[in-house]
Amino acid sequence: MANESANETARNIGPVILLGPPGAGKGTQSKQIVDRYGVPQISTGDLLRDHVGRGTELGLEAKAIMARGELVPDELMYGIVATRLREADCQRGFVLDGFPRTAAQAGWLDAFLEKEVFDNRSDKREKCPPVVIQLLVDYTQLLLRLTGRRSCPTCGRLYNIHSQPPLVDELCDVDGSKLVIRDDDRESVISGRLAAYETQTRRVADYYRAQRRLVAIHADRPMAEVTAQIFGVIGRRFQGGCQ
Repeated sequence: MANESANETARNIGPVILLGPPGAGKGTQSKQIVDRYGVPQISTGDLLRDHVGRGTELGLEAKAIMARGELVPDELMYGIVATRLREADCQRGFVLDGFPRTAAQAGWLDAFLEKEVFDNRSDKREKCPPVVIQLLVDYTQLLLRLTGRRSCPTCGRLYNIHSQPPLVDELCDVDGSKLVIRDDDRESVISGRLAAYETQTRRVADYYRAQRRLVAIHADRPMAEVTAQIFGVIGRRFQGGCQ
């Protein structure tokens, strides 16, 4: 098992893109991939919240947009994503969570990877186009996941009052901090988030489907089942030349 684990964390898995509406489990499944393959999770939501927390110019602008349940415009995203993907820990691959959200962003990402990643490799056999996995979840299940989601402001641990509640109501199991509701998980903005997904993000799935790169997985099944299917999709790419 140790040798198998070492082999997994030495492989070049390339980019992995998880698509799906808010509450589909992209963050949870991203962490499973990170643990297995030793590549970083790049969550644009986390990056934006970091900027908001630090009060940067981007953060102040993004805060107002996210509070309305709207998507951050492309021009605000490209610079922060490009800077993160150029870091050394992304060389073997990475998991993108929350990006691309539009067809235009998908096109930008393809161009970025071709120019700054694939063209700079001496071994062209290492070129691994993104694995694109779409997580499908029933609308009613999404509402339960989003309205029930809570997080610890101290350690970051996530809970759901419907499916994964804390041992003590509204308190973190780890440090006892009072759990909080993210601004964009409040009922007043959830409908806007889901509407934005329907009108914009589904076009990203169409973009990758046209390139025959899209794999759809029903994510309303038990988490371990969904994770196993995702690992199977990533594992199949090694048979196609990625090492």
